[in-house]
Amino acid sequence: MKVVLREDVDHLGLKGDVLEVADGYARNFLVPRGLAMRASKGSVAQAASMRRNRDARERRDREAAEAVAAQLRGQRVEVKARAGEGGRLFGSVTAADVADAVQSQLRVEVDRRRVELDEPLKELGDVDVVIRLHAGVDASVTVAVISQ
Repeated sequence: MKVVLREDVDHLGLKGDVLEVADGYARNFLVPRGLAMRASKGSVAQAASMRRNRDARERRDREAAEAVAAQLRGQRVEVKARAGEGGRLFGSVTAADVADAVQSQLRVEVDRRRVELDEPLKELGDVDVVIRLHAGVDASVTVAVISQ
């Protein structure tokens, strides 16, 4: 059965896509939940409009992310933490701490989930941290962990 997606559906497609799916999947899952509608001449035209809107929104979001990335690239952010004699921290510096430091020092709001840290920082020193702002747009920021 041919359907037009009304919402983004994981592992299937994005809003406005015209897809061929199994009859039972469309009849029992997609249509009753309002995720899709049967494809007709009018709904296919409406899907084209949805795709244009989605593409325009995606383009705006990407441009905004590139502008923020240009502000962040090459910047240095300091995070203060309590440390012992060997430079080991009492506790750790997490992605949330990095996001807060970027927001307070650079005046750029960054979601902590966008900060790419393999594991929390546990030593003093400089570390390059990648912030993923959008698909394909990222910025590298130097995080300096200093002693209080």
